[in-house]
Amino acid sequence: MSAFVVPRLTVVGAGPGDPELITVKGARVLAEADVVLYDALSNAELLSYARPDAKKVYVGKRKGNRAYLQQEINDLIVLYARVHGHVVRLKGGDPFVFGRGREEMLFAQRHGLLTAYVPGISSAVAVPGSLGIPVTHRGVSEAFRVITATTASGELSEEVIKAAQAPKATAVILMGLSQVAAIADAYVHFGHGGRPAAVIQDGTLPTAKLLQTTVAELPRRVAESDLTSPAIIVIGEVVDLASAPLAADLAPQLAPLYAAVA
Repeated sequence: MSAFVVPRLTVVGAGPGDPELITVKGARVLAEADVVLYDALSNAELLSYARPDAKKVYVGKRKGNRAYLQQEINDLIVLYARVHGHVVRLKGGDPFVFGRGREEMLFAQRHGLLTAYVPGISSAVAVPGSLGIPVTHRGVSEAFRVITATTASGELSEEVIKAAQAPKATAVILMGLSQVAAIADAYVHFGHGGRPAAVIQDGTLPTAKLLQTTVAELPRRVAESDLTSPAIIVIGEVVDLASAPLAADLAPQLAPLYAAVA
């Protein structure tokens, strides 16, 4: 290792998908990176912030498709930092919200690396919000839970069961499509199968898809749809506040109104 290389890691939140939603600090740190290790959930357009000579390595993990195991990613962080210097770990959303960002920092610290963290806009809030669904709303929702549907052992999280018993709180469930039947069963069991529910895929992107239904109908509606993981499930009355898309046949009628106030 060169005497001038200071091995360090910065974990950077990439935001929920739209590349314009990275923070100013996140973009600046990317420009300083010697190596960028990026995830499947971080928009590849963000790599344009990195120097042309920076090494860019895809280490994405999605269900059934893993470029690297987590331990291998940890080892790569240390190896690249010792050889090249500044490693930026670019992770979708916020790295501290089910992103294992702190895990990677602690591993790096144990191996002598300096570490830093740059928060990102969490998909748990921004993805529903991008479609007009707030996680809290006066008189509608008094709190919200962000839950990973599946535990490390592959079972339904007990937090989903708790959420099903909280009628005045919004539940934002990440990585939940494979557990959609169990989620619906929990809500039905506690008498809340009629609560509004939404599934959002590609939130904040032009390809975004929104499915609105009730919790009880979620399994059937998801099975009939073309929605795929990763997607976010939102359960609660705030779902009824979702923005209605502008019908194409209304656009010509509204055009004169827009022109009049332009």
